[in-house]
Amino acid sequence: QAHLVESGGGLVQPGGSLRLSCVASGFHMDDYFIGWFRQAPGKVREGVACMDTSSGSLYYAESMMNRVYISSDRSKNTVYLQMRSLKPEDTALYTCAIARSPWKDSLPPRLDSWGQGTQVTVSS
Repeated sequence: QAHLVESGGGLVQPGGSLRLSCVASGFHMDDYFIGWFRQAPGKVREGVACMDTSSGSLYYAESMMNRVYISSDRSKNTVYLQMRSLKPEDTALYTCAIARSPWKDSLPPRLDSWGQGTQVTVSS
């Protein structure tokens, strides 16, 4: 059974940086697209970034382009999301997920598994 555990969230000032981690277990990372989505209170879920760990292909949401970088360490079954130049509107619960198809701004029709999320709050 797929299991995803996120960490690395927290409170950061506007303009700051954070690196989120997602440790995956119970499945082969190469069999799925793996990445992140976020949801702020009162808003719909939106894609942030995902990757194909077998090919190295990366996918980014338009709104996050040039401010986030997704990477993986297959030896640790871990996917990272490096975020910089954070804005208050980036405040949300960031969740790691896997799916059979990639995503950018919009999530695919079906997610195969997701974690509990890690809260990111951008505020001075």
